[in-house]
Amino acid sequence: MVAIKAGWFKPHSLSSWLGLSLMGLVLGIAFSKNHLAIAITQATRETVSPQSLAPYLAQIDAGAFQGSTVTIGEASVPIPWQQRGSRIGLADIALMRHLGLDLQSTAVAGQQPVLWFSEQPQPLSTWLANGYRYIDITDWAAQQGWQLQPFGGQLRIQAPVRTVLAGRRGRQTWGDRLVLEVDQPVLWHLTEASGSFTLSLQAKAAPSFEPESLTTGDGNVLQTLQVQSNGDTLQIRGTFDDTARPYVWSLTNPNRVVIDLTQADVRPRDILWAPGLRWREEYLRVGDRAFPVHQLWLDLGRGVVMRPIWPNGDQIPGTAPLITTAQNWGAVAAVNAGFFNRNNQLPLGAVRSERQWIAGPILNRGAIAWNNQGGFLVSRLFLNHTLTTGAGNSFPVTQINSGYPEAGIALYTPSWGSTYSPVTDNETLVSVIQNQVSQQLTAGAAGSGAYAIPPEGYLLVVRSYTEAAQSLPPGTALTLAPDIRPSAFEGFPDAIGGGPLLVQAGNIVLDAQAEQFSNAFATQAAPRSAVGVTSDGRLVLAAIHFSPGGRGPTLQEAAQIMVQLGAQDALNLDGGNSSSLYLGGSLINRHRSTVGRVHNGLGIFLTPPNQ
Repeated sequence: MVAIKAGWFKPHSLSSWLGLSLMGLVLGIAFSKNHLAIAITQATRETVSPQSLAPYLAQIDAGAFQGSTVTIGEASVPIPWQQRGSRIGLADIALMRHLGLDLQSTAVAGQQPVLWFSEQPQPLSTWLANGYRYIDITDWAAQQGWQLQPFGGQLRIQAPVRTVLAGRRGRQTWGDRLVLEVDQPVLWHLTEASGSFTLSLQAKAAPSFEPESLTTGDGNVLQTLQVQSNGDTLQIRGTFDDTARPYVWSLTNPNRVVIDLTQADVRPRDILWAPGLRWREEYLRVGDRAFPVHQLWLDLGRGVVMRPIWPNGDQIPGTAPLITTAQNWGAVAAVNAGFFNRNNQLPLGAVRSERQWIAGPILNRGAIAWNNQGGFLVSRLFLNHTLTTGAGNSFPVTQINSGYPEAGIALYTPSWGSTYSPVTDNETLVSVIQNQVSQQLTAGAAGSGAYAIPPEGYLLVVRSYTEAAQSLPPGTALTLAPDIRPSAFEGFPDAIGGGPLLVQAGNIVLDAQAEQFSNAFATQAAPRSAVGVTSDGRLVLAAIHFSPGGRGPTLQEAAQIMVQLGAQDALNLDGGNSSSLYLGGSLINRHRSTVGRVHNGLGIFLTPPNQ
């Protein structure tokens, strides 16, 4: 899979005017290549080289033009868009988050019902491309009086200016609500940061509108609020407690824009996002507490493929936001996966890709292995190697491509990268080429230096194991024999480690101590990510967050939620501020400013129908 970057190439031979006027013409009319070349040449009075035309011609061949921002008034809003022929589509989740078209449940792939100043959902068609699901708003926008004007890498939306008639605010059990009464359906756009929001409406304030009706009063989570009218734009800026999020939606009869600052920010939905990929959100109750559960349901082998992903495809060290890693890999969806060391950015658990151990398991912790025909194995995973010298000496190799600094011998292969930097002080590094020791040296302090990993061999790292180091001088012949348990893991091409195990055979089997997690980890309440397998062979990726006004789930509560979802087997993944669930260009479980960088994840890819 290759990630396709949105945006336009802009040849320097074209003027800014041409970039606007000609591109608008190209985007609105199906030009042939020759017509495009003639039009550009005539407009510039220059001979245009084939090289400068190539990006335009390639997009005409593909039948699609696209960009990553939408311009409304003077603001640029980060909404990916694409034009196919005369149709214009906007990325669905960004469209909902920024422009307020509420996505309703649907069991029909390729169709998305939306609510916007209406009582009945209006179904709009969709298409999939570049990792996004675009909603075709062409006819719907015309019904609202919007003008869609694509140019360059941007789409401009112009809408009629409406009038804000009145406003009011009120405290709710779940947070705070602001209500704006408007004369007609009004275009707005929302931008959100951690603890703040800005809502801009394409509207003027009526003489009767009193900003004090919104800005005066105490809030439960709302801290400050400002209202500013600037020409044809009314702007509302607020700050709020970071346990809440803004949710903006619309009502009709009469027309209203509603701003909820709420800790209960999940709206139940069940959307068949693509064949074999469903997006669900709901609250699930454990005891007297309800938790928001964001879910992706997968039918592997039915147009959906899952693979391990990590930030740097050619080396293992490094971390990045999950959204960045997913987009770099070209994944349409992803969840964060295994544990890692935040200081040295090294993995602490299994990552197996296409039968190669990118990183090995540690401490007999839980892992999930799979193939893309719908086969799974969820169990605790053990992997050691036995190293035998030509002289008959044998030593255990307890780690492979791992950031876990355990005394003994660790194995680093080219899957780790081209070089290795010491994890602990004064390690003995043994280079092995064609099953023979070629070099032995002592490294310095942890994190210092970069030592080559032989591309046709491997590197042995000996930590506090003098006997082994003395038995591995240059010229020593070696053999490595793996020991993997359960042995069935070897039959699966891909695997990811996490832990602890939550569910097996439909029963909760949680035992954090057996997987050598600390007592503090075992008992804390925090956001959780988890993966489960249902009895009918589907996979569910879940992110579980804070209950409204309360805490996140414990491991026991996470296990109970996975059972409620129908998981016969389930594994806990890294949680806390690592918990990230990505779909179609956006994080669906939290604002991206609140999430940390992670080492690895499970990436979801859609396959063409004939593959």
